[in-house]
Amino acid sequence: MFDAVLFFLLIIKQNGIKIVYFVIMKQTVGIIGCGVAGLSAAVRMAVRGNEVHVFENNSYPGGKLSEIEVGKYRFDAGPSLFTMPQYLEDLFALAGKKFSDYCPYKRLDPITHYFFLDGTQFNSSANPEEFALEMQDKLGVKKETVLEHLNNSRKIFELTSDKFLHQSIPGFTSLDLLKIGTNIGTLDVFSTMHKTNQKKLKHPKLVQYFNRFATYNGSNPYEAPGTLNIIPHLEHHIGAYFPDGGMYAITKAIYKLATELGVQFHFNTRVDEILVENKKVVGVRTHNNEIVKLDFVISNMDVMYTYKKLMPTQKRPDKVLNQPRALAAMVFYLGIKKEFPQLGLHNIFFSDNYKKEFDVFFKEKSITDDLTIYINISSKFKKDDAPEGCENWFVMINTPPNTGQDWDELVTKTRKNIISKLSKMLGEDIESLIDAEDVLEPRIIEQKTLSYQGSLYGSSSNNKFAAFLRHANFSNTIKGLYFCGGSVHPGGGIPLSVLSAKIIDELIYKK
Repeated sequence: MFDAVLFFLLIIKQNGIKIVYFVIMKQTVGIIGCGVAGLSAAVRMAVRGNEVHVFENNSYPGGKLSEIEVGKYRFDAGPSLFTMPQYLEDLFALAGKKFSDYCPYKRLDPITHYFFLDGTQFNSSANPEEFALEMQDKLGVKKETVLEHLNNSRKIFELTSDKFLHQSIPGFTSLDLLKIGTNIGTLDVFSTMHKTNQKKLKHPKLVQYFNRFATYNGSNPYEAPGTLNIIPHLEHHIGAYFPDGGMYAITKAIYKLATELGVQFHFNTRVDEILVENKKVVGVRTHNNEIVKLDFVISNMDVMYTYKKLMPTQKRPDKVLNQPRALAAMVFYLGIKKEFPQLGLHNIFFSDNYKKEFDVFFKEKSITDDLTIYINISSKFKKDDAPEGCENWFVMINTPPNTGQDWDELVTKTRKNIISKLSKMLGEDIESLIDAEDVLEPRIIEQKTLSYQGSLYGSSSNNKFAAFLRHANFSNTIKGLYFCGGSVHPGGGIPLSVLSAKIIDELIYKK
């Protein structure tokens, strides 16, 4: 047995001549969950020649990366920021295809529009020089200071990406440790993200801007290590993008490729149990008591629920699973009967007291009245997402994970605070412009996607050892069991979810 492929010798005599054939038997792979990681894993396993079955509880592919319609408005229901398209291009290249042929996309510049309560406004740019000049013009911070900070972000990426993003468990040679040791100041492991930004940037609005990147993996910038300053590099050097068909076009593209490769999808099919015999995966049992025999299983389900619901009798790695959860979210999908030229695709309305906002999230497990509000408006680029003269507002705030809060009360209170703040900052009565409306909150996220406590990114990164405490992409105790998606290594978001599938591929085939 050579991992996922079984080789054996077939010896046949023809005309007195012994001929040796190497016969390859494809194996049967089961993937639980049809999020972007599960889809990516399905493509990789199919390219390897396996028979691939994907089991999805919902009636559609994509997991969090899905879409909804509210009245005459279409919304991307989940992730709204697209970075690192090269990982998807690499995935499609395995099948001799181009991701951009399936899902055309454009680079954004500017990326995000930022608004402060005192009237300050600026844009973030994919061009570091332009962004630095804007900060010099709007905030009076020398461009050299900003460029040095962004260059430090690039250095963190170069020092850590191979070990922390491309391998299942970070492994270090003595040379790696020497390299990291001599650059320990660059990595800011022993400082928090906020303290690092405050020390190097000083200006409170610029510090708040760079602190915001902690929310990209649901963490607290006042507790998370300064190493998380790796994230700005992804936007300011590599850039952010928008798929021509909206974010859900990414899901549709991977799903289409997977079907072309022969992957078999089983929608409306809940897996109730991963079957294990003699510490080896042998199959799954579905909700209708169908037993599907499998050679190995890849779970794109939240790792906590994979153990809790699908393997309740197996020993759980509690130290890893019980890490504090990352932030969840509350989203109001609003159809707005007006166009706002001052807004772009991505917009942030900052709170006045950023630290209080995170203290309430993580210490009080609640939501403060003065919130940082994110608005995504895909109709700025995809015009048919809203009727003419209107816009589709994806209005999101961070929230604590679901631990039994009164979400009905929090939704009502938060909606009122959001409408009030946006009306004040935009000089419009937003309530009177609402043409259609729906809401998403942690309980619904948990119900729809089985994300534990509605957390968007699994465990938080609120301590310097967090990168080592995420669940690995394989099981130490059960042969043939693998894990992908935002709740495991290397983390949440589209790029890292796609990478988790690549890591599994390389684990199985021992690259």
